[in-house]
Amino acid sequence: MTASADRAARAPLPLQIYALTAAAFAIGTTEFVIMGLLPEIATDLQVSIPAAGFLVAGYALGVVVGAPVLTLGTLRLERKSLLLGLMGLFIAGNVIAAVAPNYAVLMVARVVAALCHGTFFGVGAVVAASLVPAERQASAIALMFTGLALANILGVPGGTAVGQMFGWRATFWCVSAIGGLAAVAIAMLIRPMPAPSSDGFASEFTALRNPGLWMALGTTVFGFGGVFVILTFIAPILRDATGMSPDTVAIALLVFGAGLTLGNPVGGRLADRALMPSLIAILVALSLIQLLFGWAMFHLAPTYLLLFCWGVAAFATIAPLQTRVVLSSPAAPALASSLNIAGFNLGNAGGAAVGGALIDHGFGFPALAVAGAAMTACGLALAIGNARLLD
Repeated sequence: MTASADRAARAPLPLQIYALTAAAFAIGTTEFVIMGLLPEIATDLQVSIPAAGFLVAGYALGVVVGAPVLTLGTLRLERKSLLLGLMGLFIAGNVIAAVAPNYAVLMVARVVAALCHGTFFGVGAVVAASLVPAERQASAIALMFTGLALANILGVPGGTAVGQMFGWRATFWCVSAIGGLAAVAIAMLIRPMPAPSSDGFASEFTALRNPGLWMALGTTVFGFGGVFVILTFIAPILRDATGMSPDTVAIALLVFGAGLTLGNPVGGRLADRALMPSLIAILVALSLIQLLFGWAMFHLAPTYLLLFCWGVAAFATIAPLQTRVVLSSPAAPALASSLNIAGFNLGNAGGAAVGGALIDHGFGFPALAVAGAAMTACGLALAIGNARLLD
């Protein structure tokens, strides 16, 4: 690396990306905080823990549907106005959740909030990448997704604590307020940006014929989906298997969030240097850590250690997975990027469904760790195949 390139790599990233990071924090908080509140929601709405777990799957499926539909439907919209409109939809969904009188309305609210998710992150990732040179695109995307990591280290433990002290509805009121502040940040910091040139739906779909893109999307679905086999039920696991008190669960989630926060920039820097080798190595580590968690969950100290390492490995996948998909479809980057966000959430929904089915059929919590590791290993196999396709 030349001296000028080294200085460019060390230069601060544009301030506009931090506005996207703030919005990612709000969206990430509402997506993940539900897992720390499952026992409270299940008790209040008189449903089972597995049924409450489907609120995670419902959100994820909302992302899967909303990502391609809203992205294609907003191809010609100015980017700043689009991002602000998506944040308005997000706030509306969380307000409905806060006042939901029953399980069905809460599920609808989760889906409404989720509809903006894929398009926001898909368009936001392209906007972030457009603000930096090509060699720093993965780092720019990683900075935006740091909002998700901070949501886990601050938003999820904080939201869990608020929900335990004041009721789970208070958490959604707080998330709505955070979303409003994030929208203000976007309005103040991001300048209007015209929509990228496009020949319409036909050209977008034509760009999706690349088989490497679909292998990359499959890697996302399975590689990251394995995380949610376990993570969806992390609160009951920590309470019943590890023996933590409700107050201690929030601390454990903070440890996990600290790992996420570290993993995200690490994954971005590794992806900038060697994209596919880094992704393959990270998926190997993630699968092994999840497998080990099946033993660690019964021991307090190993649980804390594995939660941190699991967080690092889980979010180290984000930037390389997102960057690989964007590079696989240069003619339709926003659609490909939003489809990858849908892929993350399809994996989340699939992981949650697998975990719920295992619990419903009488399997113990260690079975979730084995299933999660196996699902991530499937993503690893696809990543290896994708790397060979590039050679």
